[in-house]
Amino acid sequence: MGYAVVLGEALVDLLDAEHDGQPVYRQAIGGGPLNVAVAVARLGGDVQFVGSLGDDALAARIRAFLGAAGVGLDGAVTVPAPTALAVATFAGPEPDFRFYGEPRSYALLTADDLDVALVEGAQVLYCGSIVLLDPPVLAAARRAWSIAGALRVFDPNVRPTLLTGPGALDDLRGVVAEFAASAHLVKLSAADARLLYPREPVEGVAAYLRELGAATVVVTLGADGALVAAAADVVRVPAPKVAAVDATGAGDSVMGALIADLLHAGEPTDPTGWRDRVAFALRVAGLVCESAGGATAMPTRAAVAERFR
Repeated sequence: MGYAVVLGEALVDLLDAEHDGQPVYRQAIGGGPLNVAVAVARLGGDVQFVGSLGDDALAARIRAFLGAAGVGLDGAVTVPAPTALAVATFAGPEPDFRFYGEPRSYALLTADDLDVALVEGAQVLYCGSIVLLDPPVLAAARRAWSIAGALRVFDPNVRPTLLTGPGALDDLRGVVAEFAASAHLVKLSAADARLLYPREPVEGVAAYLRELGAATVVVTLGADGALVAAAADVVRVPAPKVAAVDATGAGDSVMGALIADLLHAGEPTDPTGWRDRVAFALRVAGLVCESAGGATAMPTRAAVAERFR
């Protein structure tokens, strides 16, 4: 079995909480791609995280956490910046993220920083998330995408609060179309789909991304499961019933589970195979939702099997 390369951001989440009746923030290591990498490792996959990390104590904690989780850091670079923070508040299980830090530690990877041999040797390459809004990392991701001889997977992981400039949403749509056109798998949430293509139903978004060139598209629907477009039809896969307390990292765990299975068995040969894999990924996400935190909640295969026997 080969390895996956996950290119994207790592940061520290400050999660809205309460202690002794007072509002506090609970620190958690996060970032969508970091969550994906941890999910892959916990599910038995060999994975390398590629991105820029700050030069402070928080970055040291990120490195230690990834190392303990079994995520490689051969392609990570250290940059002279404090670790970026994502402050999350909750009005239900879904978090609302606001980002702080300048320069943003996660946005300083350049195309010249890329470990070409590491990317070329990967069996699966993941690109996506908020780093694609920053030109230096977008250039690095484009270079990685162009040289990968691997299965290419993409997740836009849209954060609306970062789309601040004029034309920012149109620019992001262009980036999504660019990567989707040659992706083996695109995973996005229903919220991503509604923001990117507000006039289209989610089924239409899945079909559109396949028309652009994506081989398979998965749209997560929260408690309603997911849509899978791996052929002409778009089919729905139900989610298991869980007692959700925190949805942080749930979508990332779906992507992590799909990547882990791509490493283990390659691409499914038919749409039924994709539906089975998405069903497993939704069980992984369900278990994540039953625990607080994102990366720390990523389960092992044994834990998933035990929970959903």
